[in-house]
Amino acid sequence: MPPDATVKKVSSRTSPRGDMGQTYLTSGKRVSMRLWQHEEPQPMPVTERDYETVGYVISGRAELDLEGQTVRLEPGDSWLVPAGARHTYRILEPFTAVEATAPPAQVHGRDMAQTLAQTEHTKKASAGAKARDG
Repeated sequence: MPPDATVKKVSSRTSPRGDMGQTYLTSGKRVSMRLWQHEEPQPMPVTERDYETVGYVISGRAELDLEGQTVRLEPGDSWLVPAGARHTYRILEPFTAVEATAPPAQVHGRDMAQTLAQTEHTKKASAGAKARDG
């Protein structure tokens, strides 16, 4: 069987956008890329994903809290979030970065499944607190 010789070119101007603000760039069978552009400081929940993420900071600054460790991210830095690791990002100033995920984050609802699960967890925790507080 001949090797896969598929070539893809994707323009970020016409790429689909995700619910979390990401721009989906090119995607293969085992890895995909996405762009986070001009992300503003905002609260972000702690999350776990079933895919590995590597990223590269283009501009801005952020902190990555990963399994109890805090890493400051600045232009030119790259990072790794292993699959299944509890983590959150704290954007310190408008942040632009490119990430690669393996397997692709957007396939089979991997991003949405985690987002919905966290939303459901937050709703349950809020309902429990309301019931206790009466």
